[in-house]
Amino acid sequence: MTRPELEDITRKWISLWCAPTDWDLFDKLHSENFVDMSPAGRESTKSAFAMGLKQFIEAFPDLQSTAEEIIVDEQAQRVAVCWSAVGTNKLTFLGVGPTNRKTKITGIEIIEISNGRISKRWGEWDISEHFIP
Repeated sequence: MTRPELEDITRKWISLWCAPTDWDLFDKLHSENFVDMSPAGRESTKSAFAMGLKQFIEAFPDLQSTAEEIIVDEQAQRVAVCWSAVGTNKLTFLGVGPTNRKTKITGIEIIEISNGRISKRWGEWDISEHFIP
């Protein structure tokens, strides 16, 4: 895939991290053999990653996410993305909340794309003390 195609997949992927989420797009973007290399205590499967995303959105029901910076390795078919999201913390997530406050969440992800679909994901998130007054 070309750099613009890889960036497009990445932007669509980050757009899933909002309310409401397009679960049909989620299925189209992830390969059936998707592996979450940073499973955060859950299985590393596509369905377990989807469940984690659902829990994220339930905890922040007005969540809106943005891809801040995208770095593409066209040869390896890998993309790194720094992202941020803002939402009101209504349920406990990653040990925080509920605070009922607008919260900024930041993260970095690396995705590997095979045959036009995300096959692997590595990621780290931070929601510590990013409250918006």
